[in-house]
Amino acid sequence: MKFGKEFAAQLIPEWQQAYVDYSCLKSILQEIQNARKRSGAVTRKQPVHRNFSGLTNRSNRVATSEELENQDIMVSEMIGDDGFERYETSIMRVAEAGREPELVFFKTLDLEFDKVNHFYKSKVEEMVKEAMVLNKQMDALIAFRIKVDQPSSSWICSETVSVDVNALDTTEHRKTLADVMGIIVSNHGDSTRGNMPEALSVLERIRLNKDQETPLSRIRNVLKLSSHEELKFTRENLKKIEERLKDVFIKFYRKLRHLNNYSFLNTLAISKIMKKYDKIASRNAAKTYMETVDKSYLTICDEIRKLMVRVESIFVEYFASSNRSKAMNLLRPKVKKEKHRTTFSSGFFVGCSVSLVIALALLIHARNIMGADGKNIYMETMFPLYSLFGFVVLHMIMYASNIYFWKRYRVNYPFIFGFKEGTELGYRHVLLLSFGLNTLALAAVIMNLDMEMDPNTNDYKTITELLPLFIVGLVILITICPFNIFYRSSRFFFIMVVFRCIAAPLYKINLPDFFLADQFTSQVQALRSLEFYICYYGWGDFRLRQNTCRSSHVYSTFYFIVAVIPYWSRFLQCVRRLIEEKDSTEGYNALKYFLTIVAVCLRTAYSLNRGNSWRNAAWFFSALATFYGTYWDIVFDWGLLHKSSKSWLRGKLLVPHKSVYYVAMVVNVVLRLAWLQTVLDFNIPFLHREIMVALLAILEIIRRGIWNFFRLENEHLNNVGKFRAFKSVPLPFNYDEE
Repeated sequence: MKFGKEFAAQLIPEWQQAYVDYSCLKSILQEIQNARKRSGAVTRKQPVHRNFSGLTNRSNRVATSEELENQDIMVSEMIGDDGFERYETSIMRVAEAGREPELVFFKTLDLEFDKVNHFYKSKVEEMVKEAMVLNKQMDALIAFRIKVDQPSSSWICSETVSVDVNALDTTEHRKTLADVMGIIVSNHGDSTRGNMPEALSVLERIRLNKDQETPLSRIRNVLKLSSHEELKFTRENLKKIEERLKDVFIKFYRKLRHLNNYSFLNTLAISKIMKKYDKIASRNAAKTYMETVDKSYLTICDEIRKLMVRVESIFVEYFASSNRSKAMNLLRPKVKKEKHRTTFSSGFFVGCSVSLVIALALLIHARNIMGADGKNIYMETMFPLYSLFGFVVLHMIMYASNIYFWKRYRVNYPFIFGFKEGTELGYRHVLLLSFGLNTLALAAVIMNLDMEMDPNTNDYKTITELLPLFIVGLVILITICPFNIFYRSSRFFFIMVVFRCIAAPLYKINLPDFFLADQFTSQVQALRSLEFYICYYGWGDFRLRQNTCRSSHVYSTFYFIVAVIPYWSRFLQCVRRLIEEKDSTEGYNALKYFLTIVAVCLRTAYSLNRGNSWRNAAWFFSALATFYGTYWDIVFDWGLLHKSSKSWLRGKLLVPHKSVYYVAMVVNVVLRLAWLQTVLDFNIPFLHREIMVALLAILEIIRRGIWNFFRLENEHLNNVGKFRAFKSVPLPFNYDEE
């Protein structure tokens, strides 16, 4: 693999703009090479060298005439007005051919090098500050441990040493916080406030933070009650604190690894590009420039490596029972390996699905099932039951496609969704689950494709009639199964987010919450199918394929409610964010969902009670909601149609072909107009009404799948713009002064 591709593959996506622009520098080198080929000129000495990073700053070093004679370039270090070091390269020998591209090359290289240096320095300073905070957290943890281990003892601290992350002896072996934080204690009779050692006095200034928001904690916040837990020195609390602080250290260590890799990659990129320059321009400038790089903050700063060593030592002693191998396995990121059996199983179920679809089509044609007397009864009873699996499978396939393209265009979806590292599902895993369910459902359809009653009993086979219910029950059991099978971490994450969607006003709204709620708004027909399951198997006579669901007022009422629930949940999420974040945009977003709720209710009312008044109202509110929703999708969720851009797209696009975005916008508009069929009563004679309803639901699922990609792309680019590569991890302790 060429270095350019390897470099692009290893950089942190959210920090992409902070890396050396290797491709830009390569393109300038190509211009130099083309210019030299056209003229065939030979490099010759120029009597005057040229500066191109400014004329107002004074260099810290003046080169001698002998150095100017023997060097191809000279790099000067200066201090800018902002206090940061800046580098300026002067070319001592410039060829006539390629003169301007060479000047542009070094000016660009200097700017890129300055950018990398400044970014690295700012991040190192952040890490040092964070290390100081963790130092205080460790002080509190050690004091908490002492209190738990000896709750009735009094302690005198004969020596308590604290560590400054910058104070290190360069001549001796570096000691970690765990090494120097030796607390020499002795029993001193009854405990009193006066003789409490300094190590334990920290407990008077700290409170326990809530690990996560709950409905009860939300109520306490609304009532202006304390959001902190009182200190209870129990082993249960100690275990929770240790787990949370362990997670904090793991995240901190991985930040350090990223920064260490950032320094290495950029240094290597500059080295590679200078070697290419020497080769193209027939010079010997790489050595001189790399000497400057080796003396820069990017390379000479050793604070990150020191912090990594300290974190490793602390983690080994305090969180891994002095087992270094165990500690490093936790600290280092887990590389998720693709298993061949996953790919094989996915392909196997895809083949099974295709075979069953062909078999089903041949069976229907051979037996002329669509012309049988029981067709209408089957379409009104069994088809809604089995269409549920079609909606779910299609949505999963669209999600698998999203994952594939997110990975292809380096959208960091595990970070955005907040998946636990190493547990996120790849597109192969999602395809395995979707086609596995599809195979099961198709097999059940073929077994259940019986249009005629048993002449002796005048009923249908009970077992085959119950097949859809068995599959739904199996899916639910697997989803809530507590055992570590079938991707337990992902299943529990899904259950947790579903619960947060249901209890929307009582939780702080995160991206996974409203993203999943949006998915449910595109699965209204699937939710109505679940309602039909309850009615058909609960109050209908499934043995005779008879039910009175659609003539029941209770069923009709819940037909409205079920359709509104996803939009209502999303509406409440927007209201919560409006109140909490004081962002007026969320108010307009809430209005969008309110209009959609009205439109859905009116269309449902028109489908159940035909009439011009219902039809006109459905027309008006559906058109208004469609216009509003389409504008919101494209402008706010996708970040497109900006007047500031010549192409009306974003300044930064992940997909190289702009036509993809224009096509996506048009498709979004067209698919959003699918509701017109319900108002225009447009029916195809050879298609049953239930099939038309299913087709409209399928179009909405496809629209949502397209929306998913561009929505997450926009979120990813927002993170990139703010260099957000890590999520904040809540600390277990909060000091009073903080």
